[in-house]
Amino acid sequence: LRVRDIAARTGIHKATVSRLLATLVAAGFVEHASQHRYSSVIRVARRGRVKIGYASQTEDSPFAHEVTAGIRRAAVAAGVELVFVDNHFSAKTALKNAAQLVDEGVDLVIEFQTFDSVAPQISATFRQAKIPMIAIGIPHPGATYFGANNYEAGLIAGRALGQWAAQNRDGDVAQLILIGLASAGPLPKLRLTGALEGIREALPNFADSQVVRLEGNDSFRRSLSVTRAHLRTMRPQRALITGINDTCALGALRAFEEAGIGDTCAVVGQGAILEAREEMRKPRSRLIGSVAFFPEQYGEESIRLALDILAKRQVPPAVFTRHRLITPQNVERFYGNDPIMRR
Repeated sequence: LRVRDIAARTGIHKATVSRLLATLVAAGFVEHASQHRYSSVIRVARRGRVKIGYASQTEDSPFAHEVTAGIRRAAVAAGVELVFVDNHFSAKTALKNAAQLVDEGVDLVIEFQTFDSVAPQISATFRQAKIPMIAIGIPHPGATYFGANNYEAGLIAGRALGQWAAQNRDGDVAQLILIGLASAGPLPKLRLTGALEGIREALPNFADSQVVRLEGNDSFRRSLSVTRAHLRTMRPQRALITGINDTCALGALRAFEEAGIGDTCAVVGQGAILEAREEMRKPRSRLIGSVAFFPEQYGEESIRLALDILAKRQVPPAVFTRHRLITPQNVERFYGNDPIMRR
């Protein structure tokens, strides 16, 4: 509508309408449709408002926090009511939250929890209530999967490590240290399987005896501790390191630095979280890359997928996010606003 149209409909003076529109544009409720026309950004639902439940993995995780922020933004933009619960990285809490979301009468659930052991129980809870589900990161029986293509992400990391070793160490590698997360089940483990295959592409003579597997438990402290213990029994020079995520990879890197052999290793993480991007910005950092999943974009894509499911549109059983290797050379191009975000 034009200013004069709004003034005619509301009975408000045109000058006041102009000032109000300027405020609404600045607040994000109205946008310029053309030079002299305005349109509302708010969309009113045609039927009863859609109610979507979202169970966050844990708001203590930078990755999960970005997923949550994106889902909140997308829900507001789509006019969706969002019922939020926090799983607090606990299988027991995830089960309780599933029951709570059923009691809330949600139309669909976006479930983000890590523990493969309780996934069938959570799926059964929603299936009995006839509530469709989207599972982020960890497959749940009967749910539409949304998240990383774990094997592909692992290949990207492994190729980066293998190519680095070929170019900087003439392919001479003492060990490959893989930091895992057993509780997440077999699918995320494919990141480590893919990494090993990616390294073998660049280093065909790499042997299984050179692989060391440690359990990071999705924790910086745990990854730091188990890598310290490993280095007390063996101090491998020329090590390659990757983990199930950036948190585990960074913990292992700190252990090498504490031991005074940080400059002998090369590390690639998974997730490209803010802490990893800051590490890559340090001069001579041994974190040579991290595979980005762009969690800040999960919200828009998962809410769109949820609305397609509720509208009975055909959707694939798995929807993968895009991946990109973030390195010290391209981190500013992809994440130039990090200093602002940190402040």
